[in-house]
Amino acid sequence: MYVPAHFDETQPEILHALIKQNPLGMLVTHGPGGLDANHIPFDFDPGHGAMGVLNAHVARANPLWQQVSNGDEVMVVFRAGDAYISPNWYPSKHAAHRQVPTWNYRVVHAYGRITIRDDERFVRGVVARLTRTHEASQPIPWKMMDSSGDFIDTMLKAIVGLEISITRWVGKSKLSQNKAAQDIESAAQMLNAQGDTDIGHAMMACAKAKSG
Repeated sequence: MYVPAHFDETQPEILHALIKQNPLGMLVTHGPGGLDANHIPFDFDPGHGAMGVLNAHVARANPLWQQVSNGDEVMVVFRAGDAYISPNWYPSKHAAHRQVPTWNYRVVHAYGRITIRDDERFVRGVVARLTRTHEASQPIPWKMMDSSGDFIDTMLKAIVGLEISITRWVGKSKLSQNKAAQDIESAAQMLNAQGDTDIGHAMMACAKAKSG
């Protein structure tokens, strides 16, 4: 991924937060059939290993887990919103007419080594953690114990665990940082007004930081 210096995101706390808030990752692998991509919710453990570990599971019927070998390098892409930016939103455009359209976004590429974890204890732990995390906002959170033990055991046998030990990060926050603070703030206001608040709020914070 091409990352100009002004869009480079290297702060671990920001990268970690982006993953926590946007856990559906695109797992990119390269097996005997060539490149493949699977969209999977991940549980991120930043305290395990040198740079953290991503845990997930796939259906046993998914050939992914048989088409990669333990130790293969993989990449997981996490996206945190995107939005089209019109040059008309920049005040400077109307003064100098020297702006063009662009597309802003925030993304993290996590590179790592994959391990297939085809064991019930690991898979049960991943499912339990994902469930606790994503059911927490529900009025009555669903728990694995809500279903019979036999049913859950059958479902767990139908999935296979994945563990990815992260080896490097590439983060990019493209928020018009190469523009003047007034231009960034104006575009952010337009995005927020039309409901694109993920990028709008991030750009507003960028504008405030740039203006001091």
